[in-house]
Amino acid sequence: MTTATPAVSRVATAPVTIDHIYRAAVVGAPCWARNHRGQLRQLPMTRWIGGPSMSARDRLADEYVLAQCSPRPTLDVGCGPGRITASLQDRNLPALGVDNCAAAVELTRLRGGAAIRRDVFAPLPAEGCWQQVLLIDGNIGVGGAPATILLRLARLLAPGGIIVAEVDGPTTSPNREMLRWETDDHVSHWFPWARVGATALGEVANAAGLLIRSVVDIQGRIIAVLAADRPDDGVG
Repeated sequence: MTTATPAVSRVATAPVTIDHIYRAAVVGAPCWARNHRGQLRQLPMTRWIGGPSMSARDRLADEYVLAQCSPRPTLDVGCGPGRITASLQDRNLPALGVDNCAAAVELTRLRGGAAIRRDVFAPLPAEGCWQQVLLIDGNIGVGGAPATILLRLARLLAPGGIIVAEVDGPTTSPNREMLRWETDDHVSHWFPWARVGATALGEVANAAGLLIRSVVDIQGRIIAVLAADRPDDGVG
């Protein structure tokens, strides 16, 4: 998420679901996230949705992520509108998106991707059998505990599998915050989030029992490949 010029909701309303705001954002309504300190960040819907309006940088970052995926199954955690999930399936690579936002799951399916609505900490299909688990677009911050979500994803991996995670730049200090999404007319409920900079990734990965295989800076988008801190037993 990028820093935005401060804005104020014009109408004070009762909180609505993320789905409500997500649907508004998809059709072009200005949407942003506000943290408990009052700081605002524009929601990068153009990137999340993908398509012709994406920047060249974001296309390069997506291509790098896609290149990390083998013909064995990929789980796209926090798949959003499904640009990565659908791109993998367009390449005849098996993929499943998972998101706890109904609107995101619907959009993923509309573009031809397979997706389910599920909390990542709830039981998921084929646990322990995924070759790649993706955690793109800042989703390492889900729940406000990066090491906890990485540990959860590590348990989803097949032997020799990898996690492809996006983090913030090296100047971002680790921090936990409460966020809510807003439009001019609506606000969501507050939810916990976290931000992890590239310099802190080693500590977070180690806490989850993961090793950093690589970190690539694609014009300011930082993509890391993580692997379980255990030998590949050659299964598969």
